[in-house]
Amino acid sequence: MVKRSFDNKVVVVTGGASGIGLGVAWRFAKAGAICALLDMDATRLGQCEREFGEAGYPVMTRRCDVTRRADCEAAIDAVIERFGGVDVLFNNAGITQRSAFVETRIEVYERVMAVNFFGALYCTKAAIDSLIQRGGLIISNESIAGLAPLLGRTGYAASKHAMHGLFTSLRSEVRDQGVHVMVVCPGFVKTNLQDRALGGDGKITHHPQSRIGSQDTPEHAAEIIFHGAEREKDLLVLTAVGKLGYWVSRLAPKLYERRMARQLKSELER
Repeated sequence: MVKRSFDNKVVVVTGGASGIGLGVAWRFAKAGAICALLDMDATRLGQCEREFGEAGYPVMTRRCDVTRRADCEAAIDAVIERFGGVDVLFNNAGITQRSAFVETRIEVYERVMAVNFFGALYCTKAAIDSLIQRGGLIISNESIAGLAPLLGRTGYAASKHAMHGLFTSLRSEVRDQGVHVMVVCPGFVKTNLQDRALGGDGKITHHPQSRIGSQDTPEHAAEIIFHGAEREKDLLVLTAVGKLGYWVSRLAPKLYERRMARQLKSELER
């Protein structure tokens, strides 16, 4: 199988200033790619720009609120103007929530959908013509929560299911136009995503995260994502626990729900 080469390709990463996004940007840069990092954190973007420059890697950074369609369109237009187009779009920007459905305000669902689903939609829509012209690649950073239920995260799971429906359907539309869409389900990865998790009232929750198995690192996740992109994988499920959860949820959904709910029940305890 011929692998995709990313040498001198333009890679746009949303949520690119930290976590998996930053890890993926570094990995593509080491393969010769030109990276454009979009993020809300202007301070971290400045640090990233200096670090990439010191390492000798070309990079562009831009503050972008993915919940604002105009921000996404302006950011993608700026990348195209500077580098000529977009070869890879990594829809990585995300937010989560941890709270029981009955205690969660509607505004929390709206916020999570705005970041996770609509942010990815806005950026993809803005870049799609360039991606088609250049036979590009779209990577959708989802979650096992986009494939199976997850206790205490109804808003997060809903947004990830929506992303999964969007991007798997989009793949069927653009495959014959030379664009590939890869869905990534990282499982539990140690990033600052959980530090910003919303509670039912919309404020940052200080309730400890419950999880199954050990956490992966952003750098290891990035390595797997990069090699999956090289091989144009359709679905990439990371971590042993993630793969086990994926298959159990497919083959024995009731068993998966019972075991998952039992192992994560502390998520709803106060």
